[in-house]
Amino acid sequence: MVLLANGAVPGEPVKTDKNSRRGNWGNQIEFILTSVGYAVGLGNVWRFPYLCYRNGGGAFMFPYFIMLVFCGIPLFFLELSFGQFASQGCLGVWRISPMFKGVGYGMMVVSTYIGIYYNVVICIAFYYFFSSMTNLLPWTYCNNPWNTPTCNGVVTPTGINNTLANVTRSLVTGAAEVAVEVVNKTKRTSPSEEYWKHYVLKISDDIGNFGEVRLPILGCLAVSWVVVFLCLIRGVKSSGKVVYFTATFPYVVLTILFIRGITLEGAVTGIKYYLTPQWHKILDAKVWGDAASQIFYSLGCAWGGLITMASYNKFHNNCYRDSIIISITNCATSVYAGFVIFSILGFMAHHLNVDVSEVADHGPGLAFVAYPEALTLLPISPLWSLLFFFMLILLGLGTQFCLLETLVTAIVDEIGTDWIIRNKTVVTGGVAIVGFLLGVPLTTQAGIYWLLLMDNYAASFSLVIISCIMCICIMYVYGHKKYFKDVEMMLGFPPPIFFRVCWRFVSPIIISFILIFTVIQYKPITYNDYVYPGWSLAIGFLMAMSSVTCIPIYALYKISKSEGTTFLERLKNSCKADIKWGPALSEHRIGHYAAPSSEGEVEVRPLKEELKEKEDEKRDEISLTIQGSNGSTAHNTTPSA
Repeated sequence: MVLLANGAVPGEPVKTDKNSRRGNWGNQIEFILTSVGYAVGLGNVWRFPYLCYRNGGGAFMFPYFIMLVFCGIPLFFLELSFGQFASQGCLGVWRISPMFKGVGYGMMVVSTYIGIYYNVVICIAFYYFFSSMTNLLPWTYCNNPWNTPTCNGVVTPTGINNTLANVTRSLVTGAAEVAVEVVNKTKRTSPSEEYWKHYVLKISDDIGNFGEVRLPILGCLAVSWVVVFLCLIRGVKSSGKVVYFTATFPYVVLTILFIRGITLEGAVTGIKYYLTPQWHKILDAKVWGDAASQIFYSLGCAWGGLITMASYNKFHNNCYRDSIIISITNCATSVYAGFVIFSILGFMAHHLNVDVSEVADHGPGLAFVAYPEALTLLPISPLWSLLFFFMLILLGLGTQFCLLETLVTAIVDEIGTDWIIRNKTVVTGGVAIVGFLLGVPLTTQAGIYWLLLMDNYAASFSLVIISCIMCICIMYVYGHKKYFKDVEMMLGFPPPIFFRVCWRFVSPIIISFILIFTVIQYKPITYNDYVYPGWSLAIGFLMAMSSVTCIPIYALYKISKSEGTTFLERLKNSCKADIKWGPALSEHRIGHYAAPSSEGEVEVRPLKEELKEKEDEKRDEISLTIQGSNGSTAHNTTPSA
């Protein structure tokens, strides 16, 4: 079965395939760019390169792409087809099996946590972007009021000093003097690190010591939320236009930084360090666990965003093709970003005369300490700094758009009234205001501790559990055969056998492996030398469990409200697909989806068609009987199969 050029299945009348009440993407490019912007985020720049060199360099690519093929792309396709078929957000799709609607609420909780701290990271990138609008980057030298006596920069006031890696600079009465002893790397604190800790964050000594709100960061947080709100003011109609820039320009910046990076001395050393295969590590289970985790978290599975974005597609859109394009683009971006990052870090290591591992970092340490310091070594450093932080802002916004849209769509779809649909902008504004207020504690002097706590716990093993339960529900509770027929009705062809096997067996096994790996490899979170107290770790676990507990709580609630005299009857009825499950538009509700429902519009037509077919069959039988009785014509009256 194939689709015609207009997206209709052969034999069907030409249809508009447009959801005018809820809205659709302007065109397919908007959906692909939005999904790429959602999947390609800050983790591609500050986590993947670090994982790659830590887990065997080029050898890590092998398990990474294995996990992409057997887990990443199948899960991506499953979520896209799920949302597109029902044209509903992460709550509405659970009409497929109402008892599991708690999975949708869990996705909303996860997206809320991520949306809160993700925008704080974006606001810090805004802060650095604004700080780069100067002739001299403020984290270049150690002669600032916030610097300590241990500060030791890599740049002299007259420019780059190639021998600086072998000497120590000490501060005497605010002036830099060059000493003749070897730099003790373990004691050196860079000006960029001190700018980050003592000026931008004014970091406190404990997670419980909030101190003051950092007003510059708070202002940038307000700017971040205003930008996100304005880009989503008309839902996918406005965000679909914005992504033409936000999803593509980061690649322009990456390319510019890459060209600049590979021309620097020491860049080849950095890239070799990034890619040199250490084949013996392939046998290490930790390497496979990191590869699976990175694929899973990088693609944004189980956040609810993929379901939401796909729900605005037209019914016959080829989401199978889209899932492959977007997944491969995401992973290729990670690999490409590694070249950009390590070419610059190799250049910095060359100037410091140290190993690349001593300047490499991940997370905020790479984005706001290591890389900014490396940029001070480049001519016209403010220009490169502006480009780098502008790229971080765009990468973050692409993900943040989808996180906010996930929450707004879930609320609007759940209420479903004409008023709420017409006033979706009000809901968007309300969610943005709440998100801003919840992010205020992260702008205090203890904010970085809370940000990292949320990053490590709010969306960790809970995502794995949510994704695993989603696979089990669709494949085994609803039924894999029914779902395969749904996909065939939507796309015009059944899912390839590879994906059918992955959905039923391979992907759930890999997801279970990720969960086991996460538990076995668990270590209490630390930030540099700071060890988190037990009570803060307990809060972290509560955040992680808050999304997972939505599933059993809602399941028990649904069972108690279902019809039946015994628990098993209630359980069975709560698992059955809701009568409203299926395509959103009446023109697509064919076959068993054409059964009568509360709307009572479309469903009468298939009944009439069925009666008409029966009348035609009766007329044919009468005709055959009459012709056979006079012996004039011989007919085979045996009906065909």
